[in-house]
Amino acid sequence: MIEQRNNRHKPIRRVTVYAASSGALSDGYLAAASRAGEALARAGLAIVYGGGNTGLMGAMANSALEHGAEVHGVVPGFLRQLEVTHEGLTSLEVVEDMRQRKHLMLYRSDAVVTLPGGCGTYEEFFEALTLKRLGQWLGPIVLLNTNGFYTGLDGFMRHAIREKFMAEQHASMWSMVDEPEGIVDALGGAPAWGEDALSIATVGGG
Repeated sequence: MIEQRNNRHKPIRRVTVYAASSGALSDGYLAAASRAGEALARAGLAIVYGGGNTGLMGAMANSALEHGAEVHGVVPGFLRQLEVTHEGLTSLEVVEDMRQRKHLMLYRSDAVVTLPGGCGTYEEFFEALTLKRLGQWLGPIVLLNTNGFYTGLDGFMRHAIREKFMAEQHASMWSMVDEPEGIVDALGGAPAWGEDALSIATVGGG
């Protein structure tokens, strides 16, 4: 469990991890994912993720399990073969489609950690970010910037803020760390975010 320094009424007990399932990634990405799983486990956190056993998904889950974490997978039935479902998890829930998977993964957790990934990972990250902007989900969101993977994305979102497509306050919706060992501190130190977020969702409104 992590006590949030800026929001002590909402301790973090369970974290959703978004990550790639690709089996073609370099060892550096896999090692960082493994370290992320270890860091979350050592912090006493339960993990929810997409249920895969390959790529960064598998590296993170295997390491977290090895270090004593509960790891819960959520997978749509049609992806069980494509993503090679992990059979050694604490629990595995098979759902109907991607929409249900994303909903359950997000709303069963107190925070989000996004490892490098492809378009599916980006979609999950941006859905969490959008719901946070609208005050519908309020937890910390952390990007793991392995090998500078998310530097461009972070810069793009800050460009959107400068161009007034997002408000200055929205820059505090996410944080980014370069090393897996920084994830836990980033989660605990995330700025408070409340249901009144809807009042600043529209830039220049009111």
